[in-house]
Amino acid sequence: MMRMTVKISLVLAVVALAACGEKPQTLGAGKTDVPPYQGAENAFVVSGWKAGDKNSWEQALKARALNTQNEYSRTK
Repeated sequence: MMRMTVKISLVLAVVALAACGEKPQTLGAGKTDVPPYQGAENAFVVSGWKAGDKNSWEQALKARALNTQNEYSRTK
């Protein structure tokens, strides 16, 4: 009976210590060296935006913020 109690306590100790070894949770792959306006050149980009054109990028962000993300204009 004593041997079984020792085995159970050892198993519980191993399980308890295993819970302490959590891996760090980091977001994403880290810093990229490419500015966001460089972007991708594929079919999923908004029409009128040209990859690599900073002014076009800023205009697209302003238009999106004014038109599609403005709750006041959506409720009318």
